[in-house]
Amino acid sequence: MEYRDYLLRRALSTIPMFVGLSVLIFTLARVIPGKPARLALGARATDEAVRQLRQQMGLNEPIWIQYFDYMGGMLHGDFGQSLVTNRNVATDIVRFFPATFELTTVAMSIAIVFGVPLGVIAGQNKDLTEDNLSRLISFFNVSLPPFWAGILLQLVFAFSLGWLPATGRLGDIEYVPVQVTGLLLVDSVLALNFETFASALRHLLLPAITLSLAPMADIARMTRSNFIEEFQQDYVEGLRTHGIPERLIAYKYVLRTSFASTLTIIGLDYGFLLGSGFVVEIVFSWPGLASYGVTAILEKDINAIVGVTLVIGAAFLTINLLVDVLYGVFDPRVWHSGESE
Repeated sequence: MEYRDYLLRRALSTIPMFVGLSVLIFTLARVIPGKPARLALGARATDEAVRQLRQQMGLNEPIWIQYFDYMGGMLHGDFGQSLVTNRNVATDIVRFFPATFELTTVAMSIAIVFGVPLGVIAGQNKDLTEDNLSRLISFFNVSLPPFWAGILLQLVFAFSLGWLPATGRLGDIEYVPVQVTGLLLVDSVLALNFETFASALRHLLLPAITLSLAPMADIARMTRSNFIEEFQQDYVEGLRTHGIPERLIAYKYVLRTSFASTLTIIGLDYGFLLGSGFVVEIVFSWPGLASYGVTAILEKDINAIVGVTLVIGAAFLTINLLVDVLYGVFDPRVWHSGESE
């Protein structure tokens, strides 16, 4: 099998998965107990108001017609109107998603930069002091709830030391660059406004570190496990007999091969953080999609709930597709054999 055929097969496989996801989400949102229109307006709403909202949301049609109408509108950028903001849900998603994407991307970058070396050091020194210390750090990271981690970081670095801001994406007096991507770090660089870039980075550090702790532990443990397993392969012993230094074997050969499996956990954690970072967004008053989705749930804003869930689901599938692409680069056996682990 050619690498191109492998990529095409992977890309095509995401289509039925997204269709199935959209059917599941849409159906669940329409058949929830209590009826969507009544839940959205509250118990005190008049029957006339409920009827008008049902008409507006197309709830009087059979559910399969509602689904195709919704998907057809979605293809044209119409996700329905939010009952909370009175805007098109797509407009709200475009407004809030960049903040979540920026936070999640920086958090995962931190997790990878620190998690991979922790795993490598632990794998090279199995059952020694370095390994025990690495496992202790991983255990601490995964055990500390994000809510408490965020508050502790705020207390130390924002309120006690005053090194970093506690909340928000920018200070009140900072210039907000023209939105090109919605990512403040990128837009400030494009505008050549490095003062705003520095402020955006300072505001980003605490929530990103908080969000990176759990995936850092996952990456470290997976890298350690893969490293130990890979070091037991015959080719490693062959490299040693040829006099290749242990450090070169570890970082040039073993890390490349073992990292393919680590990519899987990176992709899963990345997709998970996109939809589950609402606790961190709330603690740091971060105006992202996750906190917008929580507000939609609390306010029973059905269109917003469906729109946010579909976007996060689509992002998750896209990330997994990218992981498959990189998996094939790091481990060509995947597409040579026509199988993916």
